[in-house]
Amino acid sequence: MPSNRKAPLFRLFSYGRRYRSQILQAAGCSIVNTLMDLAPPVLMGAAIDTLLQQQNSFLSRFGIQNVIHQFFLLAFLTVLIWGLESLSNYGYDLLWRNLAQDIQHDLRLDAYTHLQELEAAYFEDQTTGGLLAILSDDINQLEHFLNRVANDIIQLVSAITILMIGAFVILPPEIALASMLPMPLILVGSLRYQRLLEPRYDRVREQVGDLNARLENNISGINTIKSFTAERYERDRLATESNAYRRNNAKAIRLSAGFIPLIRILVLIGFTTLLVLGGVAAFSGKLAIANYSIALILIQQLLWSLVDLGEIFDSYQRAMASTRRILDLLDTPVQIQTGEIALAQVQGEVKFEQVTFAYPNRNPVLSNLSLHIPAGKTTAIVGATGSGKSTLIKLLLRFYEVNAGNITIDHIDIRDLNLQDLRRNIGLVSQDVFLFHGTVAENITYGTFDAREQDVVMAAKVAEAHEFIEQLPEGYQTIVGERGQKLSGGQRQRLAIARAILKDPPILILDEATSAVDNETEAAIQKSLQVITKNRTTIAIAHRLSTIRHADCIYVMEQGRFMEAGTHEELLSLNGTYANLWAVQSGLSPTQL
Repeated sequence: MPSNRKAPLFRLFSYGRRYRSQILQAAGCSIVNTLMDLAPPVLMGAAIDTLLQQQNSFLSRFGIQNVIHQFFLLAFLTVLIWGLESLSNYGYDLLWRNLAQDIQHDLRLDAYTHLQELEAAYFEDQTTGGLLAILSDDINQLEHFLNRVANDIIQLVSAITILMIGAFVILPPEIALASMLPMPLILVGSLRYQRLLEPRYDRVREQVGDLNARLENNISGINTIKSFTAERYERDRLATESNAYRRNNAKAIRLSAGFIPLIRILVLIGFTTLLVLGGVAAFSGKLAIANYSIALILIQQLLWSLVDLGEIFDSYQRAMASTRRILDLLDTPVQIQTGEIALAQVQGEVKFEQVTFAYPNRNPVLSNLSLHIPAGKTTAIVGATGSGKSTLIKLLLRFYEVNAGNITIDHIDIRDLNLQDLRRNIGLVSQDVFLFHGTVAENITYGTFDAREQDVVMAAKVAEAHEFIEQLPEGYQTIVGERGQKLSGGQRQRLAIARAILKDPPILILDEATSAVDNETEAAIQKSLQVITKNRTTIAIAHRLSTIRHADCIYVMEQGRFMEAGTHEELLSLNGTYANLWAVQSGLSPTQL
């Protein structure tokens, strides 16, 4: 992921520009609430001043000479302040929590949308569990920060500002300065702690991703774990990951826990300084007793509120570590950019022209490869595993970008085509079938979401899937389970074929499309495929040569190059690689061909 030196909080503010109005309203309520929280000690000081000074009290300056009336005024102000305090408390709680919900919702959608736009190579370097940790756990950490911690920070900063100004107003400068002496030490120490905590919580968030990756991997492979009786082995591996997470958390906790005792010592120094110096000044008449009382309460409130800095910074660093990971994902550049040309009516002629491609940090898979796939014809590609067959399909769909050369559809470079249009006009049936947790019907209509029920049934019949679907407990409304685990491999394959048939694309790719079905089902599907591939550009990749023997042209691929090409009969007559493969698979000797 990209490295961004900018502080994550500023990056978050930059992202949250659209919420500026909500943030200002929430911050305003937090500041008003702080003011109202600080008002009661002032009222108490005014009450003491009224008792001591009576007609000469501070309130008497406003024309209220009667002591009883002064107390009624104080009572009214108390009710007003408590009402405003309650109202502002409701306001900031409502605004911050709604803001947290809005940002976490939008951030999760933005991150997921951006993730979908990244090229396939990006996912080779990531784990599913790690990405899930960002989209779920990290965003939840940020939500907690916005729910509570953001308000705590604003209230603490505003309280410090107000009380520092107030202290110098009601106290002699030297006493105010002495009582405030610990504050710079507290703030500098807090910033120092923040810098020490930052890398520790970065490691904690990374460990969360590793832990989630382990859990996701093990749950997905639970049947393999059981079949190899590896339960204890996997439990021990999970324990190793969990212990690493616990150790990294413990390092951060040790540092964070030591913060509060240090703060308490500094708070004690500041409060006792005010207690002694202010008391002496009040005794000598240099400081009004009411002001001394107000100062004691406010300074105590201020200094003790700084004790919460430990918890605030702890939550802040956790949230910022998560924010950094989320925004790093959003800042990951999209390598494959969409073109502008829309595909209207596709004939389906495909050309690979001098294409070279290598996966990141690996040797080239394709080298100066050229291939012409005529429109409306069936072209088959065969070859050993790793020869580059499936790579051709990934490049055609622009899951990866070619390193050199170009690929065209109907003489238009696919890099100039709108990416959505390109993929919308290509139907893929892969050997690695992926079904979503949902009903049979939902999986068949995936990508063709507005399909009619009769069209769904027709596609299932063509794919030889209708019969087994009807025998399921709830027919087309049967839940297939995560990744289709309630169905057999052959059943999943037939649903994938039905999905492609329903899409009705001008270009159809069959990547080992019948690899998971039995011979009888394969024969039935092949008969159906002969119908649906007629007058449609079809690219068939296969190991089993019997499935592609009727193709218009068959290419034999070895190590990223085409070694032979022709019809089934023409390739047999060459007595080369294809002929040898056919002999092996059909049980014949080369002399019998």
